[in-house]
Amino acid sequence: MEEYDTIVLGTGPKECILSGLMSLNGKKVLHIDNHPYHGGGSTSISPIEELYKRFKIPGPAKTMCRGKEWNVDLIPKFLLAGEELVKILVYTDVTRYLDFKVVEGSYVYKSGKLYKVPATDEDAQVSDLMGMFDKRRFRKLLLFALNFDVKNPRTYQDVDPSKTTSRDLFSRFDLGLDVMEFTGHAIALRNNTSYLDEPCRETIRMIRLYCQSQSRHSGSPYLYPLYGLGEIAQGFARLNAEYGGTLLLNRPVDEIVMENGKVKGVKSEGKLFYCKQLVCDPSYVPSRVRKVGRVIRVICLLNHPIKHTHEASSCQIIIPQTQLDRKSDIFISVVSYTHNVASAGMYIATISTNVETNNPEKEVQPGIELLEPIEQKFISISNLLVPNEDGRRSQIFVSRSYDSTNHFEGECQDIKDMYHRITGSEFSFGASSRHASHNSDED
Repeated sequence: MEEYDTIVLGTGPKECILSGLMSLNGKKVLHIDNHPYHGGGSTSISPIEELYKRFKIPGPAKTMCRGKEWNVDLIPKFLLAGEELVKILVYTDVTRYLDFKVVEGSYVYKSGKLYKVPATDEDAQVSDLMGMFDKRRFRKLLLFALNFDVKNPRTYQDVDPSKTTSRDLFSRFDLGLDVMEFTGHAIALRNNTSYLDEPCRETIRMIRLYCQSQSRHSGSPYLYPLYGLGEIAQGFARLNAEYGGTLLLNRPVDEIVMENGKVKGVKSEGKLFYCKQLVCDPSYVPSRVRKVGRVIRVICLLNHPIKHTHEASSCQIIIPQTQLDRKSDIFISVVSYTHNVASAGMYIATISTNVETNNPEKEVQPGIELLEPIEQKFISISNLLVPNEDGRRSQIFVSRSYDSTNHFEGECQDIKDMYHRITGSEFSFGASSRHASHNSDED
């Protein structure tokens, strides 16, 4: 009889991160995936021929060069340089398995054109998004957000972060509608307009995070791992193994065994593995999740940089929902051969958004027009699934499906929330004794 503290099902980035953190905390972890590869539904596809097979499209053309030069993320996500996930990567020392490259630019769509997102005083001064007076007001907002400390009321300047709405916050700085739009959607990364009538705490936090991340690198606040997002999942899988965890790939999950409403173990190939807690993605427990929407993603292979992005080899583009009379934003992530994910001179652009009509492909058409000409498109529509319960009673903790955004902020919040529910405590960056002793042994 094999007993584990935690069994993790699925090797998506979130599951691998939690698996690594549990091992680091001294838990005995068994990690199982029914696929023969890391990443699950958010895996990196290589060689390029496998991507064509997956979407049942003939090809690829010989112009795609060697197939092994491609690593195509099915769900690409950029990392903000200052966000919690980057801190976790550094804290766990998983960075030794990874190399990151800065994303060259961040752009916002307005009236059919692309504009660089200003996040510093210098950017604001040369931005075509604002007039002279708006630039001054926008600068004051950035300074306010950078100096804001939720623990120090002296920094509030009569703004109550738990009562003042984001709309009122923008009004205090006398910002026009255009400035509110790109600040809310392209800097604070809010995906719809409902945030305007909610307390401004999160908006201030995100403006601050964006600006601090931007200050660490020139070009944009975003990072992307060389060879694709699958490297993060594999890095944490290595961490799990390093601290004594066990990984079983290409292993079917026959049954999740329950006793008195609580998880008892997982049966695989007739063998029962006992556990105290279970962590998994929605695909392993379809009866424990519900659909709250759909996401369309269009992966586009290009042989050119995107127009009006200063020939950037990588960038993020946000089309605010108000520009297209929609309820949610459209996101475009662009990476290329410079990130070792494509053949020389080739680019991978992925468009994503929440599905709002019966014609999802028409909804992303404005994004496709920004990318043309396109060598090949791969279209997928997936359900957005969330757990029915918090998992505390059953001790089954289920992650949310990956949202339509092309940054990791929402997923990072899910990881932190799950960690809190699994362990009963907030994640702390104070080195555990196990982590410290392990590192000293290496030294």
